[in-house]
Formats: sequence, structure tokens, C-alpha cells
Amino acid sequence: MHRIAALAVAAVLLFPPAARALDALRVSAIPDESPTELQRKFEPLGKYLEKQIGIPVKFVPVTDYAATVEGLAAGKLDMVWYGGFTFVQARRRTGNAIPLVQRAEDARFHSKFIVPSASKAQSLKDLKGGSFAFGSVSSTSGHLMPRYFLLQTGIDPDTDFGKVAYSGAHDVTAKWVEAGKVDAGALNESIWQRLVDEKKIDTSKVRVLWTTPEYQDYNWTVRGDLDPKLVEMLRAAFLALDPAKPEDKAILDLQRASRFIPTSPDAYKNIEQAAKSAGLIKD
Repeated sequence: MHRIAALAVAAVLLFPPAARALDALRVSAIPDESPTELQRKFEPLGKYLEKQIGIPVKFVPVTDYAATVEGLAAGKLDMVWYGGFTFVQARRRTGNAIPLVQRAEDARFHSKFIVPSASKAQSLKDLKGGSFAFGSVSSTSGHLMPRYFLLQTGIDPDTDFGKVAYSGAHDVTAKWVEAGKVDAGALNESIWQRLVDEKKIDTSKVRVLWTTPEYQDYNWTVRGDLDPKLVEMLRAAFLALDPAKPEDKAILDLQRASRFIPTSPDAYKNIEQAAKSAGLIKD
């Protein structure tokens, strides 16, 4: 009996933790919005996924973008909602993080540059010398791509702005511009539209100055060492969400998605190149 027990233990140890049955799927998201908003958006999706995969799904809030990368690498998180840049960081950190799906909207995403309505700025070049707010340092749509397009326009944020601040979240950036704390800021178009739709930003005080060209952005990513069957179940669950079904549409609406579509690491090669061009990552 002792020999059998020892063999059983040895067999278990041959498999990495992720290959064993999970008690729960631990899910997180980059904190690009307030914790309460992230939890509100995820709750119905979490309940849906529980039914589809047959195990509890637990949302694990984090304090910053880097915590999602380290959590995935350490096996403390199983699935994360990433922006394109943070996905690139996670992929480089782990070597095998798997992007499952993205919203259809993420295949053609944009950032918005906003200014107070009374601003005299008519183009990006008019922002020189003023104060500017990005979101998180690790944000794709709140920092990397706005920085990249500023550089393409001939504006170096580190030398051409009087002051650069990092708000930590897109909705905070919008509020800073609205309150006149900064002369301009950049945030992702999806959150900008939500703030406008929900009247959480006063459009008589803030206006869009410029919209970037399109780029790939957000995705749901899993650890590369998860059970492949679970990975495929999760991908299938996202792809099965049907906007023609009221219950599914309610979930999609909270995700600000028309539907989810497959994605792959190659979709984010341009993000990686932009990060290199902007000096935010090095080979």
C-alpha cells in the first residue's frame, strides 16, 4: 500500500499545478477602470463561464498592471483581461501565455486625445508646452499607442510637454481633463464612449481633439500551462456568446462587445514593435 501511495504521489508531481484539476478559475483584469466597475462588468460573465466549464470562477482584483503579469507567471492567476501591451509583457515574461479571444471591436481599436472645451488647441502640435495625462504606464490605449502616435507626429512627450502625469486609469484621465487639472489627456475610445453614454463626463467641458489610427488591443489571455481541454472550453464559451440572445447580449453589453472573435499572438506583433519604437521595451 505504501508503494502504491508513493507511486500516486510521484504521478501527481509529474504534472504541473495547472494540469491538475482546478478548484476554481482565478480571473483578473488590468485595473484600467475603478475596482467596482471592473467587478460589475465581470460578475455576469463569471457566472456564465462557471456554467460552461463546470468549476467556480473567482475574480481577483489587483492593484496595478504589473501584478496581473506576475500573477499569471507565478500561477496565481489563470486568466486575465489584458490590453495589447500588457499581453505582450505577459507573453514575454511567461513565454507561453495564450490569447484566447478579443472583442470584435479590439481588432480595430483607437485612442482618443481629449482637451477642455475651452482649449485653443486644434491639433496635437498645439499641445506642446502644456500638461498632459496618460493612464497607466503599462496601458496600451492610455499610454503606449498615444505615445507612439505622438512620436510619429514629431512630439516627444518627455521633452515637448511642460508636465506629464499618469492617472492610472482611463476614467480618471477624463476627469482630470474635465476638471482642468491637465491641458490634455489620452484614453481608450471604449471607456470614453461609456463615460459619454452614461453621462459621467460633461461633454460641454471636454471635447475630442484627435483620434488615433486603428490598432489591435484588448484580449482574454490564459496561462500557457492550463489543461488544453479547459483552454478550448473557455475559448468556445466566449465564442458562443450570441448577441441575438438577450442573456448573452447583456453580458456582451457589459463588456462593450458586439461579440468575441478568435485571436493569436501574431495579432500583437505591431503592439510589440510600437513598444520598442517608443522605448518602452527592449530586446
